[in-house]
Amino acid sequence: MRVLVAGAGPAGLYFSYLAKRQHPDWQIRVVEQNPADSTFGFGVVFSDRALEFLREDDAETYERITPQMETWTDLVVVHRGTPVRIDGIGFAAIGRLKFLQLLQRQLASVGITPEYSRTLAKKEELVGYDLVVAADGVNSYVRRAHGEAFGTAVRNLTNKFGWFGTTQRFETLTQTFVENEAGTFNAHHYRHAPAMSTFVVECDAATWERAGFAARNETDTLTYCEDVFAATLGGHRLVSNKSVWRNFPNLRNARWSSGNVVLIGDALRTAHFSIGSGTRLAMEDAIALAKALREHPRNALAAFEAARRPIVEKLVAAADASGDWYERFPEHMRLAPRDFAWSYIQRSGRIDPARLRKISPKFVDG
Repeated sequence: MRVLVAGAGPAGLYFSYLAKRQHPDWQIRVVEQNPADSTFGFGVVFSDRALEFLREDDAETYERITPQMETWTDLVVVHRGTPVRIDGIGFAAIGRLKFLQLLQRQLASVGITPEYSRTLAKKEELVGYDLVVAADGVNSYVRRAHGEAFGTAVRNLTNKFGWFGTTQRFETLTQTFVENEAGTFNAHHYRHAPAMSTFVVECDAATWERAGFAARNETDTLTYCEDVFAATLGGHRLVSNKSVWRNFPNLRNARWSSGNVVLIGDALRTAHFSIGSGTRLAMEDAIALAKALREHPRNALAAFEAARRPIVEKLVAAADASGDWYERFPEHMRLAPRDFAWSYIQRSGRIDPARLRKISPKFVDG
């Protein structure tokens, strides 16, 4: 079987590793437009049990990744300078580049070396394969090359966000909300290495305009954000890595496959970064597709979608609800700090008060 995998992010790397491990005789070609050591952003975050799905089926990858991660058991919401700790909501994080390098090593162990700095530019390049896996992200060339075949729809959220880093070490995932003369800002920040943290700055469109970010260069933008979050950064600087302002794209596809082409990861759908499930979804897509190819070789792509869609839709619904909460976070900031934290922790609809009492008794008893 000849397989083309477009994209060497978590979805493409992990699927290629699983497929080759299951089928050593398959010819699997992995093509990636960026260099091997190039990545956007800083860290990726998982819920504390997000990698448990690896332990039983792929202990080797689990043991390779998890010791390299930073972990914590609580999260903190800071509003009006008041920190509110929510116990029992654990997370783990790792540098995105380091994570990709670990997956690259797994792929090398089964004899596959991706073709980096290789851009697919013609639809003819997708011909001659038994299976084409589009794991090439939100702006997937493979998906776009097939026109309306997948029923793609994209809705950009209105908030602006920039993905920065800092040498300030944060002990937990923290959400800090502040105001200045331009408006309201939020920072999602957490450590992804012993001496490095991710620092995602978000603001509503009106605040972004009043702050003059459209006319600010990279240096001015970093300086402005450092001033906004001076108390949080404690004298540390922000670091940029392709840290341009973006609007989060909610991408959906009515159909997951067309002919011998299948979408996975962000090429298939996006999940708002505020629930920390994007990389998890990508890896679970890879697992589900490899399983479908093994167990349902005659109708693998249909079996993949049938098994996976209900799970994905549930997580995406939670991500959409969380993203919508952030779209209105200036309104929520009218609440007192503890009430604000209650609103925040219930934003996705996945945690009701009864469940929260079991997970976070200290916070609930307050």
